[in-house]
Amino acid sequence: MSRSTTPKKSQTVTVDGHRIKLTNLDKVMYPASGTTKRDVLDYYRAAADSLIKHATGRPVTRKRWVNGVGTKSDPGNVFFQKNLDDSTPSWVVRRRIKHKDHTNEYPLAGDEATLVWLAQIAALELHVPQWQFGKNGRPKHPDRLVLDLDPGEGAGLAECAEVALQARSILADMGLAPVPVTSGSKGMHIYAALNGRQTCDQVEKVAHELARALEADHPDLVVSEMKKAARKGKVFVDWSQNNFAKTTVCPYSLRGKAKPFVAAPRRWEEIETAGLEQLEYRQVLSRLETDGDLFASSSEEPDRLATYRSMRDAAKTSEPVPTGKPNSSTGNSFVIHEHHARQLHWDFRLERDGVLASWALPKGVPTDPSANHLAVQTEDHPLEYGSFEGSIPKGEYGAGEVRIWDDGHYKAEKWKDGEEIVVTLHGRRRGGLGGELKFSLIHTEHGGKDSEKNWLIHAMKDDKKGDKSDRSPNPRSYSPMLATLGSEDSLDKERDWAFEMKWDGIRALFVVSDDGTALMSRRGHDMSTTYPELIEAVDQCKSSHAVIDGEIVALTDGHPDFRTLQQRMNLTKKADVERARRRVPVKFMAFDVLVADGEELVDSPYTQRRKRLNALVKSRRNGVIQVPPEFGGDLRAALAESRRLQLEGVMAKTRDGEYDPGARSGEWIKIKHHKTQEVVIIGWRPGKGSRQDTLGSLLVGVHCDGELRYAGRVGTGFDERTLRELRQDLDRIARKTPPVSDVPRSDARDAQWVSPKRVGEVEFAEWTTAGRLRQPSWRGYRPDKSAQDVVKES
Repeated sequence: MSRSTTPKKSQTVTVDGHRIKLTNLDKVMYPASGTTKRDVLDYYRAAADSLIKHATGRPVTRKRWVNGVGTKSDPGNVFFQKNLDDSTPSWVVRRRIKHKDHTNEYPLAGDEATLVWLAQIAALELHVPQWQFGKNGRPKHPDRLVLDLDPGEGAGLAECAEVALQARSILADMGLAPVPVTSGSKGMHIYAALNGRQTCDQVEKVAHELARALEADHPDLVVSEMKKAARKGKVFVDWSQNNFAKTTVCPYSLRGKAKPFVAAPRRWEEIETAGLEQLEYRQVLSRLETDGDLFASSSEEPDRLATYRSMRDAAKTSEPVPTGKPNSSTGNSFVIHEHHARQLHWDFRLERDGVLASWALPKGVPTDPSANHLAVQTEDHPLEYGSFEGSIPKGEYGAGEVRIWDDGHYKAEKWKDGEEIVVTLHGRRRGGLGGELKFSLIHTEHGGKDSEKNWLIHAMKDDKKGDKSDRSPNPRSYSPMLATLGSEDSLDKERDWAFEMKWDGIRALFVVSDDGTALMSRRGHDMSTTYPELIEAVDQCKSSHAVIDGEIVALTDGHPDFRTLQQRMNLTKKADVERARRRVPVKFMAFDVLVADGEELVDSPYTQRRKRLNALVKSRRNGVIQVPPEFGGDLRAALAESRRLQLEGVMAKTRDGEYDPGARSGEWIKIKHHKTQEVVIIGWRPGKGSRQDTLGSLLVGVHCDGELRYAGRVGTGFDERTLRELRQDLDRIARKTPPVSDVPRSDARDAQWVSPKRVGEVEFAEWTTAGRLRQPSWRGYRPDKSAQDVVKES
């Protein structure tokens, strides 16, 4: 803002190219401190950059003191103003909000000129909601959650600080990054950034439950009721500030109190220190100059599952309730659940950015392109929900039976958050969709109270039906068939069995189509960049349209070595992959075929599929793709050969059995020489001596009857590199509390807990009667497995 160096009672200034007449500059706005209108203008100009960040895109409700602030007994001429009056400059950006019986037009404080104009009209306090307008002029979902800590009679800022620290722990456990703000009045605000995927109603419910939790844990200090009579000597945690119609004083706004206090972001160290006080505007300006905007830390990526967790009790429901913040992902799985709740409906879920974006379909999945169905957007769900089936107990959210109607992978043709989504779903051949179907989801403003949740979904016509591309197998249309653990006694003696070696590696589908060659993991993730030598070996495949099932292995002295293969896993950077490729080459052991020459073979018996596989892959002595032989009906000979080759065991397959994609079937039985078990890492214990900087042992669990339970400690099988990498990785998913409830006190004494996300594999002697692993030894990470799928094998 440019102005004359000689103080004047009135003057015209140019701000952001706009001329603004400033009047009564010497008027005292805060009598107790002698702060003038000129000081107010100077403050808002100096704090503009920081304040605008928290006001941009938000409608501003103004609280104006035309003649300056008064006293408690005589507050002066003060009033709230929502609608803009006729004298508002034409350059002020504005937006309309339609209320029940009228429409208001609000200013947006997105530039310094607007702040100067607001200060000129004595709008000392600027109040904004927790949501912003979108580019289309419509309100978006809230991008932050706020708790207003309001001390009742007999309580003060010290009590608010105590409650704030308790709230901080809960919000941090939810994966959020809370920021404290002393309000400039009596209490405090706590903000936490959100990702904009939850509605105002959903966020308000989360805040309400959080307030109730604080009250339950600290009944002598916290109250969550609106009744003022209940607040004496306590702090009211006002959760309602997250309502669409509510506003909160904007961070860095002045307050109309006796002194020019400011709604000021603070450090948590300050909140923990005795003698906490509200800050005046000069103190805030000094802090901005030295420390910048302390609110910036709230821009960290929030936890998209906060709402989901707040609506479920992991101790009561069989649904997956992960405790950590979801990892980012580029997967594209989908699942449609048939949900027999109070009212039968279908749940439509698409993997996006590490979670399942979800909609409820009250009238089912549309298949007729001429019909639209309502799709009500619900809270994001964890990826583990993609494999969930079961019964949600009565009294819990969504109580009833949940079954997978169809699942698979999708291709997104358009994804505009909050507006339109177009996807092609590739479901299971025997699933509800019957294969492939294209859908469009369109957000609609219609639908009454919950209109912001309402979308329309309809099936789209497939213009490509019948052309050549229809013969091309889609890499994401299939998932590997799974085996059941068994023994020689498990085999039905009446059936004809074939035997193959069990390869100790990573399961994958090798896909050749019009779109090129791809290598897909069991969970549908593309691993092509991680194992380029396999993609380059496409010339060994004699078909341009094929899907081959097999195992990626790394060989040490001619034998598969899972620990060696660990060095190749999860690499995506080209330089890292090339270095690892030279050090640890891999091969693809092909043992089944789902598609050959564009013909789907999953309904064909095993014997025919093996014959087509042998004809499909060019046999080379040192070829990267190998088709190992299958054995006749002599299991003992197969087991003896497996031991000689130092392999993991044998796969028994019925010769007349079909290939059932994605299913775990008794048609395939795995018979192991040694007992191995997939485990979920739940924590670790510090090491001693040479391990004092890494870890001494891992604490692991497995799912039994749908519940994650403690399975023991693993302290052997690690090399130094593995120990370092484990420690670095586990530090990233640390948490304060154990994710299971049955860890013995002796094991939990010095344990460091982690979110149960990482899956590994151990070799062990046997299960104890207490359900613990005896003599477990670490074999390595299993990034191809989901924690929710880890169950006790028997």
